[in-house]
Amino acid sequence: MFDLERWQEIFDTIRKNKLRTFLTGVSVASGIFILVILLGFGQGMQNGIAREFEEDASTSVWVWPGVTSKEFKGLNPGRRIQLRNENFEYAGAIYREEIEYQSPRYFVNNVQINYGKESLAYGIQGISDNFQFIENAKMVEGRFINAQDLSNTAKVAVIGRKIKKDVFKEIDSPIGEFITVSGIPFKIIGVYGETEEREEERIYIPINTAQKVFNGADRINNMAYTLPPAENFDEAVAQAVAFKEGLRSYLQQTHTVAPDDTSAIQVWSALEEAKRYFSLTGNIKFFFWFVGICTIIAGVVGVSNIMLIVVKERTREIGIRKALGAKPWSIIGMILHEAIFITTISGFTGFIFSMGLLEILGPHVEVDYVVNPSVNFNVALAMVLVLVIAGTVAGFFPAWRAAHIHTIDALRDE
Repeated sequence: MFDLERWQEIFDTIRKNKLRTFLTGVSVASGIFILVILLGFGQGMQNGIAREFEEDASTSVWVWPGVTSKEFKGLNPGRRIQLRNENFEYAGAIYREEIEYQSPRYFVNNVQINYGKESLAYGIQGISDNFQFIENAKMVEGRFINAQDLSNTAKVAVIGRKIKKDVFKEIDSPIGEFITVSGIPFKIIGVYGETEEREEERIYIPINTAQKVFNGADRINNMAYTLPPAENFDEAVAQAVAFKEGLRSYLQQTHTVAPDDTSAIQVWSALEEAKRYFSLTGNIKFFFWFVGICTIIAGVVGVSNIMLIVVKERTREIGIRKALGAKPWSIIGMILHEAIFITTISGFTGFIFSMGLLEILGPHVEVDYVVNPSVNFNVALAMVLVLVIAGTVAGFFPAWRAAHIHTIDALRDE
């Protein structure tokens, strides 16, 4: 039942103690505000890391050679390892059941790339038809390299969207145009797009064409794989680790590398990196929760202290009320209403400001590893409701103390 007199008392008390009430409200509102902003920042970190791993397939595994750092079986350290076609083919054969897509990669170096009279300063790589799925390259125009291009050792090329914008500004589409690589013409058959513009500065050609035409023999620079999806994240990580270690062991044996020489054969798994980063962001979010909740607790303690002061200031008034027949729960309700009112108004103020800030600025935030910080509305609202309950509890104890003050002692209070 709405009690107008009770609300008039609450507003009268607030008007008499404006600064005290304002400072208490600020401490409560800032607790919710800080918690929501910190949680939003934590979610933004997760979004940023997820986007970093979207550049390549989430289950990708990459292999590249290095230099031996240890003596092994009479061979001195400092040997540079060279991967070859047979390594790729044999690995593909023994791990056939564990691989979804696979592709070798050969970097074509020391060549001159031209479009007409214009010299192009872009990287050129030989790859297979499966590389599109490993790199998560989206076709903007035309098509990607296919199996027929590989079997025909075709002189065709796929360029990045940035290359199209930089070089082919004067024409509607570069499909069918020719670029020359050290004087050898390659027909452009497709334009691909990536999430990062720097990834669009590559020219892809069939790997056997690259090896045959540009003296690559059977050399390759790295090998790339994707693994089939698993039932859950942990199982996918375990599958990637097993494949990674098995592949590293095979290559170490083939190239006579010490088992503990980690610099000779480098194997990188996107899933392992993702797990490491997500574990880190999980710990950071836990820390943010801890800081935010501690801030809220500080605000709630402030409410409790203010209510104790209110009880102290109104002791004589409480004594008069009791002498006139006021029930203990009436006294408790009087104190609790004020505590709940201050906590609710302050909590929702902090909630509205923090959610509004994230809603307005969040979509525009794109810094390293932080993208679109946001918070689930229901989670934030639940925090406000928990805060109101905590404020109620904080106000209850001073109210209980007020209700049990002896009437004579209260009337004697000055």
